[in-house]
Amino acid sequence: MTSAKSARRPHHWRRDLIELAALFTAVAVADAIANLIGHQPDGPYLLVASAVALTATATFHTWWARRHSHAPPPTADGPGADHDSSAPDRSTDRLTAATRTGAAAPVTAPAAAGPALSAGETVLWRMRTTVRDTPGSLAALCIALARHRVDILTLQTHPLAEGTVDEFLLRAPATLQAQQLSRAISAAGGSSTWIERADAHDLVDAPTRILGLATRTALDAAELPLALRQLLGRCTIHSLPAVSISGRATGETAPVEGVLEETVMRLRDPSGGAITIERPYLPFTPTEFARARALVELDARLGPRVPGSEHVLTLPEGNEITVRRADQSDLAAARAMHDRCSDQTLRLRYHGPVHDADRYLDHLLSPRFGRTLAVQTASGRLVALGHLLWDGDETEVALLVEDDWQRRGIGSELLGRLVTLAIEAGCESVYAVTQASNTGMVAAMRALALPLDYQIEEGTLVITARLEATPVRSLPPYEQAGR
Repeated sequence: MTSAKSARRPHHWRRDLIELAALFTAVAVADAIANLIGHQPDGPYLLVASAVALTATATFHTWWARRHSHAPPPTADGPGADHDSSAPDRSTDRLTAATRTGAAAPVTAPAAAGPALSAGETVLWRMRTTVRDTPGSLAALCIALARHRVDILTLQTHPLAEGTVDEFLLRAPATLQAQQLSRAISAAGGSSTWIERADAHDLVDAPTRILGLATRTALDAAELPLALRQLLGRCTIHSLPAVSISGRATGETAPVEGVLEETVMRLRDPSGGAITIERPYLPFTPTEFARARALVELDARLGPRVPGSEHVLTLPEGNEITVRRADQSDLAAARAMHDRCSDQTLRLRYHGPVHDADRYLDHLLSPRFGRTLAVQTASGRLVALGHLLWDGDETEVALLVEDDWQRRGIGSELLGRLVTLAIEAGCESVYAVTQASNTGMVAAMRALALPLDYQIEEGTLVITARLEATPVRSLPPYEQAGR
């Protein structure tokens, strides 16, 4: 690494040697002249005149040198540009000194290492590689990227016990293939290189993105699994409760400080149990582990919280209903609704024994496992529930509408809002598990006007709706419309 002091104008030893030789030559010439004319009648006058002339010349040389030493440095393309091959190493080693602290910083590859990007089509790549933590290692990567006309937009460093993981956001020519890029990085000293396509959302710098995820988590407890997924990329997140639905202890727990085992991390769930995060294709770094643990600790300090927004709707017959978020404080009202539902309705919803239905409610209403929407009447009675459940890296939707309130459009309204929440959360698809005889659920899924996939598994119908490129439905804070 090069300090700021040593990063000044380089000292050229050849020029010093030439000046020293010139000084000795001048002394020798002066001595010869003195011996030659010192014994002449006008010798002393000639020596005094020579001394004055030499002093005037030295004064003029000093003034000229000082005047031009403060001129702006020449550009790389201008006259007198320094084309020393070591220039990229010096500039990039200063970059190494600035970025080995672990902070994200915008980086531009050295101009001397290759031509600027053309105006042709470019693509964004996310790349992660491991290098030795020595001066010049980052410089070698930058030069290799510059030779392929790759622009470095952002850089993050993840220190390890041995080496450093450098994570880049790159803008590269569209003609450059991932295999070419990987080979270039490997030749420059990178190992365990991972590359995938990026998009415009990745242009947000890491501190801004992490602050946004922390804000989302602070506003809604159900956001924690989504925030962890967006923080860590493509991964599978499981919330494992300490107590099963049947009431037995599962033994799932994690130390307060958490556990990191390469591609798996375990964190203590503030609501009990553990949160397991898996990313088989890419090991987690200690930096990522610390960020994930900080989000979980933030969630634990804030405690249970659910946004209190409500949407009032008017049904075709004139009755008003309110759609709002639900949580475990609605457990008693949800059990009362179960008591009013027929066995057939509960069987279609829970696909199991009817007497076990109440056991699922505590799990379903927990914000750790997803989001729940409740529908209540003007008198405050709960008549419908809609669930958006985080199932690893997939998302399930489920509906339950009390018998007396079915066939009024409530199920379709809930499903549409749940799908909107899934799109806002970045889910690629949602699926519903039902039976072919449940024509109401099948009709509600078809009414979404989304691409649907149907699959029969042991007499159970699984309908998957693909959400790619689906516009998010606008949900105003107060809505009144006929259904």
